[in-house]
Amino acid sequence: MTAPPPALLHVGRVGHARHAAPQRAFDYRYWMLSVDLDRIAEAEQASRLFRHNRRGLISLHDRDHGPRDGTPLRPWVAAQLQAAGLGEYAARIHFMVVPRVLGYAFNPIAFFFCHDSAGRLGAVLHQVKNTFGGQHGYLAPVAPMAEHGSTVHQTAAKQMHVSPFFDLNGGYEFAFSVPDFADPEAAFRLRIRYGAAGAPRMSAAMRLVARKLTDAALLRLLARMPFTPLRVMAAIHWQALQLWRGGARFHREPERPATAVSLGARV
Repeated sequence: MTAPPPALLHVGRVGHARHAAPQRAFDYRYWMLSVDLDRIAEAEQASRLFRHNRRGLISLHDRDHGPRDGTPLRPWVAAQLQAAGLGEYAARIHFMVVPRVLGYAFNPIAFFFCHDSAGRLGAVLHQVKNTFGGQHGYLAPVAPMAEHGSTVHQTAAKQMHVSPFFDLNGGYEFAFSVPDFADPEAAFRLRIRYGAAGAPRMSAAMRLVARKLTDAALLRLLARMPFTPLRVMAAIHWQALQLWRGGARFHREPERPATAVSLGARV
């Protein structure tokens, strides 16, 4: 049997919709990289363009994620799983993220998909960032026997200020297809709904298709979607300007959460 690749590209579109007044909706092209945290060195060796903790056209730096102190990501994720009683799912961890492009990084959301020794997905750590430099993780278990392509449902109470045009009230509903990191053509779908007291306030949807990680594929992506992290940051600020002009109420950033990770629940 052919071994699964150490890393994959995931290419498609992301859409956002604000359901509270003033309502707005937009979408844009998007791509992410997924990498087996035990095989980052293999992914680096397979590409002349990808670098780990080094400068490069495309790079992944540990200090951008997890504890953000430059230490390896895998032990930190494993410690979070252990503390939540989910330690068996630290056997294999795939990290899906937008890497740095020419040294610039910004990830509204990234994912640590955590599997047991049999390869079953058992937990996901959703890593959320805001444009103020904040980061918070939402760790939630997955229902037993979730198979590739099936849909997982999770919930989590909102802990971190993300948009200045929403307060901290409410919670998230995550719904996503179980990714198959052994299939270089697998699809990944994600929907996030945010609301309070049964009233939807915002939703986001991601539709990505896997591709093999090759230098040619990376160059094609950069030609079609140059500077993706910077484009995402610019799009967020442009939409914020439109909301402000439309009369959306501005909320100052509250005190940041005391813990780096909070627990969610499976549905």
